[in-house]
Amino acid sequence: MLFARKGCSIGILDVNKAAGDSVVEEIKAEASADATGGDAMCVECNVTKQESVEASFAAVVDAFGGLDVMVNNAGIGHVGTIETTEVSDLDRMYEVNVKGVFLCTKAAVAAMLKGPADAAGRPRGGSIVNLASIASHIGLADRTAYSMSKGAVWTLTLSTATDYVKRGIRCNAIAPGRVHTPFVDAYLEKNYKETKEAKFKELSEYQPCGRMGRPEEIAAMALYLAADESAFVTGSLMSIDGGVAAVM
Repeated sequence: MLFARKGCSIGILDVNKAAGDSVVEEIKAEASADATGGDAMCVECNVTKQESVEASFAAVVDAFGGLDVMVNNAGIGHVGTIETTEVSDLDRMYEVNVKGVFLCTKAAVAAMLKGPADAAGRPRGGSIVNLASIASHIGLADRTAYSMSKGAVWTLTLSTATDYVKRGIRCNAIAPGRVHTPFVDAYLEKNYKETKEAKFKELSEYQPCGRMGRPEEIAAMALYLAADESAFVTGSLMSIDGGVAAVM
């Protein structure tokens, strides 16, 4: 929604087509109401399947004429130590959080390198923004498989930034702490139905600033990393965690 308000044309790739379509409707309704904002489309995509990713990126590039920005934000979670994590759990984390990010990055790089050249004849390139986690660089209890996957996202970010810095493509990552999303609400409803308020307070106070993050705060950082204002930034990990990493 934030990117659309800034005039971007948005290609939403989602395994849940109905959910993606609903966001497209929101974007178009808002743009129509105030005569601003960008266009949007949704393509059904399974990020663990190369054919699905390639077809989805091709559809977006064909519709909008190119690709300037790609935000890698498809991901899943898992709770468990190495004792309680099964190989199947690790495989599931790898498929979405690592292979999915790899495949989307691969498709994005290919599309960006085909874009028009700048005034100096160099590829215009683009910006790739990966959603990593504070688990990418600090130890979190009971998050073995998840932390392994998010560590891989961070090192893929570094590799991509290094390999393509001379070709106009920037790659950065965001490391959010706990963010208040529908996932948190569903988790509390499922596991702490009788004590939701107390558990919510506990989860909020884990952050030294005393609250969880807001999705809008993560979006604002993604927008910065996508925009020309961050043209000198690549290979960086931006922490948005309410002070968690700072005090550990």
